[in-house]
Amino acid sequence: MRWIEEFRSKTITPEEAVSCIKSNDRVYISGNAATPYPLLEALARRKDELTDVELIHVLLLGDDPLSKPEMAGHFRHNSLFVGPADREAVNSGRADYIPIHLHRIPKLFREGILPIDVAIIHTSPPDEHGFLSLGVEVLTSKAAVESARIVIAQVNERMPRTLGDSFIHISKVTHIVRIDRELPELKTKPPTEVEERIGRYIAELVDDGATLQLGIGGIPDAVLMALKGKKDLGIHTEMVSDGVMDAIEAGIITGNRKSIHPGKVIATFIFGSKRLYDYVHDNPIFELHPTEYTNNPFIIAQNENMVAINSAIEVDLTGQVCSDSIGPYIYSGFGGQVDFIRGAAAAKGGKPIIALPSTAQKGRVSRIVPVLKVGAGVVTSRADVHYVVTEYGVAELFGKNLRERAQALINIAHPKFREDLIRGARERRLL
Repeated sequence: MRWIEEFRSKTITPEEAVSCIKSNDRVYISGNAATPYPLLEALARRKDELTDVELIHVLLLGDDPLSKPEMAGHFRHNSLFVGPADREAVNSGRADYIPIHLHRIPKLFREGILPIDVAIIHTSPPDEHGFLSLGVEVLTSKAAVESARIVIAQVNERMPRTLGDSFIHISKVTHIVRIDRELPELKTKPPTEVEERIGRYIAELVDDGATLQLGIGGIPDAVLMALKGKKDLGIHTEMVSDGVMDAIEAGIITGNRKSIHPGKVIATFIFGSKRLYDYVHDNPIFELHPTEYTNNPFIIAQNENMVAINSAIEVDLTGQVCSDSIGPYIYSGFGGQVDFIRGAAAAKGGKPIIALPSTAQKGRVSRIVPVLKVGAGVVTSRADVHYVVTEYGVAELFGKNLRERAQALINIAHPKFREDLIRGARERRLL
């Protein structure tokens, strides 16, 4: 098999691999549990040789050596979704943030809007035909690989081989770095009482045979816990975590009644425990696809009874949803929220849901507010919002006027803030 010799000839050290990166290059980096730490560390050691290297990525995990203050002038992040690794750098002005719907990111690479010089990806070992799987993160990596001049693959013995549109042939790779390292795991906490109450309200909106999109955190976990007794649920989502695996094992998720991809869990990345990574390895129940497919609202809408569950930082009394910033402070990104909210809204029997606790800062502030904070960005417009859920109930906003929306949202706000919200609504002439 010719690819075996090609694999050997392309295998080099991390230091050798990143030596191809030059000043002013734009470098794509895979993220989430596929963040390629050894290559980032090797690149950081070259800082004094490089200037103005642009780093394009979605969410990076862990302690990123390239975002530290001493890297200014050498490397600059241009983040498509801000996370803990680059949040401080973005908000201090040492890094940039691109607001964009997740399904549109591949277009930036493929159409040369953001031409990629070097793509750094993290893959499984090759199969018998010389194909590397993108493993736990397909997302936008395939588009980056197909658009880049140079491709560096960090090939990890511990990376699961996921199926779907997730493969890159060795012939498309310029350099290979072999490692044997455990993937980062998602540390979960049991849902709080508030999250459990939200989960129960959402579960009441989920009919047997529905297809779900779930995110990360206590609320999605609480929803999955509250779905016991439901039948033939399906998954078409961005991310899969342990709760989905547990629901499959419990017989709650079968996908038997899905309109498209029946019997399959459709996702674009995996983040959870080692048990989950072992579970998805070569498991034909799971298909991972790039975001231009999983997050395309027109594809999502083909799932009948599609229920999309997304979170928010705050919601104003007209239904505007802020999810990526706290005032002007950039906290995360658009991600796939609008992709799935619009896809579910267009689906037959679909239910787009925004779910959030009624308060923040240990109950000191309301997350339902008369107006969004100064500088806050609207991620999901009020025209797109259908359901808003807190631990105090469900507000159905679709087709409602501003007065009706304000009253419905006040009704699910924390009781201690309702009088303030009524005053705020009257000042806005909403009540």
